[in-house]
Amino acid sequence: MYSAIDVAKYIILFCKENGYSISNLKLQKLLYFVQAQFLITTGKPAFSEEIEAWDFGPVVPEVYQHFKMWGSSELPSVLARNAEKKIYKRDQENMNEILEECAQYSASFLVDITHNQDPWADAYEKYCNNVITKESIKEYFRNN
Repeated sequence: MYSAIDVAKYIILFCKENGYSISNLKLQKLLYFVQAQFLITTGKPAFSEEIEAWDFGPVVPEVYQHFKMWGSSELPSVLARNAEKKIYKRDQENMNEILEECAQYSASFLVDITHNQDPWADAYEKYCNNVITKESIKEYFRNN
């Protein structure tokens, strides 16, 4: 299992290397999909940090705080320096599989997708930042 920050840096690297835009908002949604991918394919989470149901979809608070100084701007590639060295090759391949599917979309499109999925919808309450459980993510993606 990795830290959410290390996974986030790898996602930034993937996006930069493949010509996709990446903001903090989009990063949060991609973290959610990577977590789902790992829970389904390995039975284990990619990272231990909790994902919360915020107004604009799933958010890992520690990662949000780490990158919030960039606001809604494009995250710079320097943030991803040496990211590939922290993630095992087989896990990079697992992440790449879902990132190739999702990174092509805009942050707002990914927000809309997550808002229409049960893990976020069931956890969300305005102003509460409730946790989206790993079990709810795993159950939803196993069945959909």
